[in-house]
Amino acid sequence: MDWTPITEAALWDLILATEARMEPPEAMLWECVRIPPQKWAEPSYGNVGGGFWVVGILGTTVIWYNDIEDGFNCSSYSDFGTIGEYWCNQDELEHTLQSVRYRIETGITNARARACISGTYNG
Repeated sequence: MDWTPITEAALWDLILATEARMEPPEAMLWECVRIPPQKWAEPSYGNVGGGFWVVGILGTTVIWYNDIEDGFNCSSYSDFGTIGEYWCNQDELEHTLQSVRYRIETGITNARARACISGTYNG
């Protein structure tokens, strides 16, 4: 795999570009959940790049950037510093925030993508 982890500077470029185009409801939510980017462990796929960048926390949920798949995701956590679930959504940050807002308003979690499972499809 020819891949290099995203730098913190490149991640900030993504965040700042997103902030410039956010709608007010997402911007207000973002102000409440955002944290300075910090690397968190993720045992399934995160070891290769030294973890993934977490950019927001809401309760027991983190918003993080999957730089393998080039997208933002939401995952639960129970141990601070460790992402509890691997997702491979390729969402822009504002779309991830829209999903969080939808979950807050309705209690329903939007669809998320897991990593591929090897094997034969018998469908």
